[in-house]
Formats: sequence, C-alpha cells, structure tokens
Amino acid sequence: MMAGAAEDVRVLFGAAVRAALEAWPALQIAVENGFGGVHSQEKAEWLGGAVEDYFIANADLELEEIEDFLGELMTTEFDTVVEDGSLPQVSQQLQTMFHHFQKGDGAALQEMTSQINQKKCKVTATPLTTAKETDVAEDDVDSVEEMEVTATNDGAITDEVCPQPQPSDPDTQTIKEEDIVEDGWTIVRRKK
Repeated sequence: MMAGAAEDVRVLFGAAVRAALEAWPALQIAVENGFGGVHSQEKAEWLGGAVEDYFIANADLELEEIEDFLGELMTTEFDTVVEDGSLPQVSQQLQTMFHHFQKGDGAALQEMTSQINQKKCKVTATPLTTAKETDVAEDDVDSVEEMEVTATNDGAITDEVCPQPQPSDPDTQTIKEEDIVEDGWTIVRRKK
C-alpha cells in the first residue's frame, strides 16, 4: 500500500470512529447534559482521537478490551456508567472499522460512515423517577392515608382501612386552623 493511500485510509478510519461515537446515544446524552463538566463537547471530540489512537497502538484488540476501554473513558471523562447495552454494539462497530482499516479498505469505511450518518438521530434525556422512588413515595402516601381514614358504613364507624373514603357529612368533619401546617398540608385527626 502506498503512503498516500495509507494516509487516506487512516483519515477515513478516524472519520468513521468519530461518526460512530457521535451517533452513540450514551455519549450524546452525557455531552448534552454536561456530565463531563463545562468542557463536555471538547471531551467528546478528544474521545474520537483517543479511540483512534488506541486502535492504532493496539493491533490485536479483543472485543472485551474495547468495551473496557470505552467504559473506562465514559466513567472517567463523563462520570457515566453505560448500562444500556450499547457498549458492546459500539465496540463491535469500532472493531469492524479497524479491520477495514487494517485491510486498507477505504470504500468499506466510507460506506460504514455513510450508514451511521444516515441512521444517526438526536437523542434527548428526560429525568425519570426510579421504580424504587415511586414505590416508596406512593406507599408512604397510601399508608398514611389508609391509617388515617375511617370508613362509615350504614352510620356505624369502623376502624377498618378503606382505600376510598366515603364522603362524609360536612358537619361531622371540621378542620381547625391549627390543623393546617405552613406547607399547605392538613393534619387529619382520628375521632375519639
């Protein structure tokens, strides 16, 4: 392979690596939300060069080594642990690109880059409450309400828990001013 052609393939490999990383949702979200600090965008751009250099310096990389390297970079540079299953996919894609680079197959690298750019979409993250947070919050609210509710059936007061309280007569339920706490909550007291 001639020096000029080898240099062209290296440029194509670098462009393919950068395209793959730019299309990676985990990295997009980390950059968009500033997980890498104020210089997240610069870190993402640096990451492309670092990955390219890693492949050039290590010719016979195993898939697990690539995953470990990418995972470590995401953790150290963006304080992000990638658990969405995309790490093996991106690693495989990068490994395939490197094999094309080693063979000097610039056309395949261009094709991969083109496909990635066509499929690339903008990813945005929305904050979610975890199931644990939701369950705890709902359980706390429900248990407080259930403990404080007294059901009336046919005029008889019972101490059974009733998930949906029956409407009560306005005269029997009076709210005193001292029962309203500053944050807008109302203290419900059990009848004696």
